[in-house]
Amino acid sequence: MDWLSEWAGDIHWVAFVSIPVFTGVIGFLINWSGLWMLFSPVKFHGVTIPGMREIASVLPRKIQEVPGVLQGGIGWQGIVPARAAKMGSIAVDKAIAKLGTPSEFYQQLEPDQIAEHIVTCFRPEIPQLVDEVMRREHPRLWRDLPRPVRDAVVERVQAQLPGVVTRVTTEIGIHIDQLLDPKIMVIDHFQKNPALVVRIFRDFGQRELNLMVWFGFIFGFLLGIPVAVVDSIFHQAWLLPVLGVVVGWLTNALGMWLIFEPPEPKRILGIKVHGLFLRRQDQAAEVYAQIIAEDVITLERIGDFLLDGPRGDRTRQMLATALRPAIDKAAGPLRGAVRVAVGADRFDTIRDSVAQEAVGRTLTPFKDPVFSARQAEKIRVLIARRTKELPPADFVDMMRSAIKEDEWMLYAHGAIMGLAGGFLHLWIFGVGS
Repeated sequence: MDWLSEWAGDIHWVAFVSIPVFTGVIGFLINWSGLWMLFSPVKFHGVTIPGMREIASVLPRKIQEVPGVLQGGIGWQGIVPARAAKMGSIAVDKAIAKLGTPSEFYQQLEPDQIAEHIVTCFRPEIPQLVDEVMRREHPRLWRDLPRPVRDAVVERVQAQLPGVVTRVTTEIGIHIDQLLDPKIMVIDHFQKNPALVVRIFRDFGQRELNLMVWFGFIFGFLLGIPVAVVDSIFHQAWLLPVLGVVVGWLTNALGMWLIFEPPEPKRILGIKVHGLFLRRQDQAAEVYAQIIAEDVITLERIGDFLLDGPRGDRTRQMLATALRPAIDKAAGPLRGAVRVAVGADRFDTIRDSVAQEAVGRTLTPFKDPVFSARQAEKIRVLIARRTKELPPADFVDMMRSAIKEDEWMLYAHGAIMGLAGGFLHLWIFGVGS
């Protein structure tokens, strides 16, 4: 044991003890600043460099992944908001597609209630709609018709409205899988609102994220003990900076592992370990469902997507086709006489014009905030239930996959800070204590 006594006698104990303290503080700062890198800033902050965009195209792929590089800028955007669209895509592929089909979402909204609401909102607009179209398409005929006849036309359209609207909502339900694409809805909304993706993480995971920062100190301190021993034995100037790189890298890697792994509870050395996010999957499911139902897959956004999305033309054509029979029947016994008076082509134009004008107004009630909020609760319940039922591995994929390939930036950041910490310790205490 003489070598141990000799080694202990040669140690500068203040410098020796300071190494774990240094690595602990650096570990804390690594995880604290790493969280900032994950979520902030929401928008890209930096400067545009002339020619950078062209140079970026030939840089290594990992460098191209740094936010702003491919756009020709040098700066930073939080990894999560920078990958918002990608997270939306993965969230759909890994989770929302398993949570329910477009048809299930639509049925959850209770089409019968939607039809009743449309009728209630749309009925008062019928007189103005018919009057506007007739004045535009055939003003003389409309002016010459006796008031009772004009009123009768309007009343016939209003009388048919419940049946027509029910047919419309039924047609939407039948073709909803072709008309509605939740993946495009989610990707588009996440891309336009990257702060929403940050909110998903923070609203249910802030406690775990804060814990990760403090674990940075614990991991750094524990990893610093063998570093202090190695430094005191070999007395090499390069050791602390090199080992600082290892400690910094491992501190961030362990922090990420702590949050997401293992997906299922396991015992390691007799200690039960389970990913921090996974321990509260049920609470996370409620928060996630609330955000998706209130901000992403809402009745208002469904209505907008149906009419103005990439498949809007098909929706409008389908709605117009469902509405035309009501216009045919509106003239009642006078239909034949009116058709002769204005001509078959003109009559068809009037009928089609009324149908086309009615299309946009048919789904306007989707924008009613009170009604939309009531329907959102039904979507929230569906998504929460299905998210709770997700296997833990799928839940991890939903929350982590979008940023997993960018985690190297966090680890590299940790390594750089560890390197800086090693040089700082050398500057203060010298080589080998």
